Amino acid sequence: MVRGKPQNAPVVDRARVLDALAADPGATKRDLAKTLGIKGSDRIVLKRILKELEGEGLLKGSRRRGYERPGTLPEVAVLDITGQDPDGELLAKPVRWESNDAPPQIIVVSEEAIGRGERVLARLTPSGDGFEAKVIKRLGASAHKVLGVVRLVDGAARIAPIDRKTRTEFNVDKHDLGGAEDNELVVCEPLAGRSSGFPRARVLERIGSMDAPRAVSLIAIHAHGIPTDFPKEVITEAEASGSAAMAGRTDLRSLPLLTIDPDDARDYDDAVWAMPDTDPGNKGGFVTMVAIADVAHYVTPGSPLDREAYKRGNSVYFPDRVVPMLPEKLSADLNSLKEGVDRPCMAVRMVFDANGRKKHHEFLRGMMRSAARLTYSQAQRAFDNKPDADMPETVRQALKNVWAAYLTLLKERGNRAPLELNLPERQIKIGPDGKIASIAFKEALESMKLIEEFMVLANVAAAETLEKARTPLIYRVHEEPSKEKLFGFSDYLRTIGVSFAKGQVMKPAVFNRILANVKDGPHELVMNDIVLRTQAQAIYDSSNAGHFGLNLAKYAHFTSPIRRYADLIVHRALIRGLKLGDGGLTDTEIARLSETAAHISMTERRAMAAERDSTDRYVAAFMADRVGATFDARITGVTRFGLFVRLADTGAEGLLPARVLGMEYFHHDERRHALVGERTGTTYALGDTVHVRLAEAAPLTGGLRFDLAEANEAPRQHRRPPVVRPRSKRRR
Repeated sequence: MVRGKPQNAPVVDRARVLDALAADPGATKRDLAKTLGIKGSDRIVLKRILKELEGEGLLKGSRRRGYERPGTLPEVAVLDITGQDPDGELLAKPVRWESNDAPPQIIVVSEEAIGRGERVLARLTPSGDGFEAKVIKRLGASAHKVLGVVRLVDGAARIAPIDRKTRTEFNVDKHDLGGAEDNELVVCEPLAGRSSGFPRARVLERIGSMDAPRAVSLIAIHAHGIPTDFPKEVITEAEASGSAAMAGRTDLRSLPLLTIDPDDARDYDDAVWAMPDTDPGNKGGFVTMVAIADVAHYVTPGSPLDREAYKRGNSVYFPDRVVPMLPEKLSADLNSLKEGVDRPCMAVRMVFDANGRKKHHEFLRGMMRSAARLTYSQAQRAFDNKPDADMPETVRQALKNVWAAYLTLLKERGNRAPLELNLPERQIKIGPDGKIASIAFKEALESMKLIEEFMVLANVAAAETLEKARTPLIYRVHEEPSKEKLFGFSDYLRTIGVSFAKGQVMKPAVFNRILANVKDGPHELVMNDIVLRTQAQAIYDSSNAGHFGLNLAKYAHFTSPIRRYADLIVHRALIRGLKLGDGGLTDTEIARLSETAAHISMTERRAMAAERDSTDRYVAAFMADRVGATFDARITGVTRFGLFVRLADTGAEGLLPARVLGMEYFHHDERRHALVGERTGTTYALGDTVHVRLAEAAPLTGGLRFDLAEANEAPRQHRRPPVVRPRSKRRR
């Protein structure tokens, strides 16, 4: 008999069972019997009550696995990260939630940078009106999230995925739409079962209308989980920042340092200066200086600004917007080297001889004042002796000195022989309506190469200084190509009559000679692509392995701390190693350098993928009204299912399926990078020019599909020959 119960009252009732399960979710029948003091034949009563409650939907589970009330959460659960609250706290929802009511608020506590769309195993603790979740294990990206566009047709709702790999659409019941309207971008999750032949889904998050001017980049941001909104505490810290004091800094304000950037640059974090060396022992030599915004003065280790910058890893650039690593107060104001305004900086003074060889260098923490904010075009006109009429004489002279120093530096660069790739860069200009106004290739100016060379030398100096000071750092590492990639490269070269010894010691100069041999020929453009694909991917690492592409033994990113966390780490390392004041690298950061390097390598890849996806969708939207038009295109990739081609005028790329190539089966020759007709021997090889017609443009997925312009008859479906061929790797 249970203590406190009247003599004739039932030992157990529904209310007591529900109360017990509320206190101990997941309790089994045996657990409940023990908790409620039930013995003997009273267990039959408990069994009947459990069965009734389960039948009424008030309980779920079984006597062996345990029971719980719908709408309750276990102590340990799998969660999907859904976003952030206004204070920057991570929010999550349970993967399993079977109540019609909304799940409780779950705030996730984690020392790691976790993004929207990730799935975690976490321990839940009641907190206020919700739960606090401590991450036990990260489970990777959620496999049950789809980004798509709502389509309302005849009262029915359907979601078309934006991922071109997801080939099916989803049906959505009205009560699962969450208020989403036609042509609205949403995040949804697939549900069990089907409706009208399609899988079902429900809307989890409404993002915005596809008709909005910035919808394309918004898709890329959400698809790749890029953080956009800064937490309140980060904005508060940034807004509270003030101008840096002169104390403890070297005064560089009398030097005519110049910022030279693209026309549309929003922040200016590097400046250059040069003058002939007056040292009689260095005749013909130059003294140069590269000054970089002192971000470490404002973003200190462990601060809210620092934690957010680490999470983002880098800024992300889209045709219509920038998702910055730092709030605008810093990136576009206090850390931007504005013309005529005092700004704190980290600077390196380098002395070169008449042959461009560096004699020595030194780092300092200073205060600078930019003499001019110039664009690449303005600087190039001055280098060509056609300076703008309103350019001050001090700026003209400063540009002459910088140019003269650059010509000297080119001598040593020629000896170093870094990899010289000719990869034209597309520039997409967005009009006021949010649509593409034009697509063109950027003009390659020598002023761009000048700034690049100054920055490379400053980065080398940073790595050298930190190694000498025995201060740990994060290197920019680019290893030499793998043997597998070199074998594939060699096989392709033989098909076009170019010799290549597989066993030779690989240096960038080897690739440069090959590129020089095909220059101005039919293989020039595709050869640059192939050489690029042969290279390893550059990464960040706490251990040095050199930089193959630049042909440098040691290299570290120092010159862009506004937009790259790696550079901020290098700045802090210099401050610590050279004892340049506050804000140096901490012992805690040193202990985590390997983890930090891996994280920012990931965020860099994430940004590149998002930028590429955004560009593809913008280009597809731009080409949508040109369906049916014909173009000259070059084959840039060959697979067993078709050819990837690139248009000459816009650089737009798309697929030319194998089924449209002719009335025969086409074999994929991996060695020759070609598709070869089984009956006629007709060959389509990498680098060939073809005349194509745009058959389809899909802005939603960013895909373009082409047909051969000269095809006069419908091809048949290609049969697969009864021979076994190795599967090819898709190349893009």
